[in-house]
This record gives sequence, structure tokens and C-alpha cells, in this order.
Amino acid sequence: MFRKFSQSKNTGPFLIVIASLLSVLVGVGIGSGIQHFYSISQTAHAANYPAVTAQGVPDFVNLVKKVGPAVVNISTTQVRKTAQDVPSPFGGEDPSNEFWKRFFGGQIPRGPQRQRGLGSGFIIDRDGTILTNYHVVDGAEKTVVTLSDGRSFDAKVLGRDQKTDIAIVKINAPQDLPVVTLGDSDRLEVGEWVLAIGDPFGLDHTVTSGIVSAKGRQIGAGPYDNFIQTDASINPGNSGGPLLNMRGEVVGINTAIFSQSGGNIGIGFAIPTNLVKGVLPQLKNKGKVVRGYLGTVIQRVTPELADTLGLKSPHGALVAETTKGGPAEHAGIRGGDVIVEFNGKEIKDSAELPLQVASVAPGKTVEVKILRDSKEMTLPLTVGEMKENEVVASTEEGDFGLAVQTVTPEVADSLGLDRAEGVVVTSVKPGSPADEAGLQRGDVITQVDRRPVRSVADYNQEVEKTGKGKSLLLLVKRGDGSLFLALKR
Repeated sequence: MFRKFSQSKNTGPFLIVIASLLSVLVGVGIGSGIQHFYSISQTAHAANYPAVTAQGVPDFVNLVKKVGPAVVNISTTQVRKTAQDVPSPFGGEDPSNEFWKRFFGGQIPRGPQRQRGLGSGFIIDRDGTILTNYHVVDGAEKTVVTLSDGRSFDAKVLGRDQKTDIAIVKINAPQDLPVVTLGDSDRLEVGEWVLAIGDPFGLDHTVTSGIVSAKGRQIGAGPYDNFIQTDASINPGNSGGPLLNMRGEVVGINTAIFSQSGGNIGIGFAIPTNLVKGVLPQLKNKGKVVRGYLGTVIQRVTPELADTLGLKSPHGALVAETTKGGPAEHAGIRGGDVIVEFNGKEIKDSAELPLQVASVAPGKTVEVKILRDSKEMTLPLTVGEMKENEVVASTEEGDFGLAVQTVTPEVADSLGLDRAEGVVVTSVKPGSPADEAGLQRGDVITQVDRRPVRSVADYNQEVEKTGKGKSLLLLVKRGDGSLFLALKR
């Protein structure tokens, strides 16, 4: 399956639009509107897999022989109700056409339609436990796993986590199955050889190779972006398949590609296995992931902000605001603080903080090191529990290419506003959906889809409610007037 960026499922594009002048990101799986990838496991000794031949060339042949049998094909079936557009019976110019649309919807039901999806996965336990992407099995009424020897089994989804796009499925096989080893993705080096195995375009057990071209990529796919970038050829259907190092260890789960056409152009993304390790036990035991919650809106510390905050270099996560009654507020954290360390882990960039907070069990008390007025402070903080409908709040540019900030009384005064309400647009990325919609720096967004927003947290929550691929209707205050703008992902 794919993401677009692209995800890999055969039933339709599940779009995650990355702000770019020419391209969209395409996830990797073939199927019902989504396309991504993932993979892992913890048995078999990686040292048994020769890394190179005597001539110093990567020994792909023996690696594939050892690991290939643990890679599987995952096909899904979904049943969706569809409707057919029906014009007014009196023609498109009929003055009652608007009445027809409003009261009869202009549509008639066509009945359920079957959609099929295709992705990849890999076996992480000899009892038939398989790791794949969330988007590969999302919405599936029937899931079938086909092994490398051609045997097929009905599969049951044991656990899923949309935020990291990870899912676990289980088959009942009559005998022990081959498994893969879950490696340490933090040890992966840029320039290192990697191998991808999957079912691109339904071509089962296709093997491609390349190198790691970057690490820690943030592509706007979710709150826990930390992708491995590779030039190993990845296409729709690869979603959920393994990215392997030369020791035969899974270091990533193939998930998305950057493409103008939907095919591979040499830029693919994989979820690091160390991120998977953090949620795998909960998925196995509970079927879902419970994460820690901080209750802050954060933003990146730019060189300009670092200078005004009295920092020697841009680092840490700047707190734009705290959620009323949240863990951060109770701990004494306030807007303008810079979080530089959380639970003993240095925070070099704002994107690292959500990952660290999510990895801590709710109810645990940790130490948070902050900088306030150029002075270092350490505060004890009891981590809360993130609810299903809560989002990681950030003022960073996301799918739409705009960054926002809560309109505080001080901001309202500087903008000449009568009262503090909504969020102000602090930046718009050229060529982004926000730019195309006509949004400008200094615009104040007061409504999203006719629902009022009073803070960045409100704004993020309303945006999250809107389905992928749908437009947002924004009410924007600009100068002395207001206008509606349609913002497309």
C-alpha cells in the first residue's frame, strides 16, 4: 500500500499532502485510498547473515534467502457504500436545481461496492504474528495473508495505531514460521546499504536495494515523524514491508515515497524500528497504544527566536502556550519557556519532544529542564494520558504549509484587534495549499468549518476532525473585514 506523498493500497489515494511546489508525497501500499509501509521482529541471529562478498560487494543473494521467507503479502477487502450524482430531472438550468440538491442531495445510493487493497508485511513471531502498516488493514472487512511458499491464511487484526501507522495481524499456521530480526535503527548511518522487500504493484517478493540518504525526516505524516529516507526503489504495494540492513535486521518499515507520478523517483521513507519497539508491546497486549500527554503547544526555536530568547544556539522546544489544567501548567511551565531536556533526554529540536513524551507511561513523574529568561530550571512533572481525540499541538507548518499562534491580549493589541480571539498566521510557505488559498501572514483565523477556535490547540483539534483529502472552510479576519477561504490539503 502507499501514501501520496503516497501509500500503497489498490483502492484509492489516501493523500497526505506535503507542501511542495511540484510534488506530493506518496505512501507505499496498493489499495483503498492509503499507501505506506512498516516491519520488525526479535529472533534469529543477525550475525548469521553475511554482509558482503569476498570482493566487498553487498551479499544480497544470501541475505534475501535468509530473510525473504518471512516477508508476506497482505490483501484486504472492503465494502463501501457509494452514491451516484443525479442532476435535477428538469435539467441543469432549472431554477429549482438548488432545491433539488439541498433537499434530495442530488444523489441516489448505488449500494455497497467492494474494494480490494494490497500491501506487505513480515512475520515477527513464529506463532504467526505479523507487522504491517495501519493503512494497509484500515477499514478491511477481510484480510488474507499469503506466505512466500504460496499458502494463504485468513488474518485477524490484533492491534493498530494510526498515529504511527503500525498494525499487527495474526494468522493460525500449522507449523512454526520464519521470522525476521528487529534491529537498532539508531545505529543506522547515512550512506549505509539497505534492502527493501515487498509486493510493489502486486509483484510479490520484489527485492530492491539502495542506501540510506537521510535520517530524521519530517514529512508531515503525523505527530511522530522521524522517517528514514532511502533511494531503494519503493512503490505502491511495498507498504508494510521491511527495510533491511546488511546484517539482515529490519531497521525500518517502508511507508511512503515522494513522487510526482505515483511511481518511485528515488526518494522513499521508512518508519524506524526503534519507534516501533516503543509501541509494539502495547499493541500485542492491549490492541492499542496509550501515550503520555504534556499539554503544551510547542514550536521550533529558530535562529531569530534563539537570539531574542538569549540562547547561544537554536535548540529545544519553545512553549507557545499550555493547556489549561494540563500536566505542564500544573508543573509550572508557561508560555515562553524553552524545554531543553525531558526525562533525562536532551531535546535538540521541537520535533523530538512529542516522541519523548509519548514514550512515557501516564502517571509517571519525570524531570523537565527548561530555560526561562536565560536561566535554567528543573521542574517535576507528572505525565498525563493522551486521549484518542487529542492531538499533539504545534505551531509548525503542517500539511497546509502555514504556522499559527494563539492571539493573546498582547498579540491582539499589536494587531489592532478589539479582543483576543482565534489564531494568527505567523508564516505561509510559498507554493503551499495555504498560499494557494490566499492566506497571508497576519491573517487571524477565527473559525474552522464554522466552529470557533480560540487557541492553537482548538485549531489543531478542528483540523484533525476533518478527513484526509477534504477541504477546510476558514473564516479569516483581515484588517477591518472578514472573508471565507477554502483550504485544500
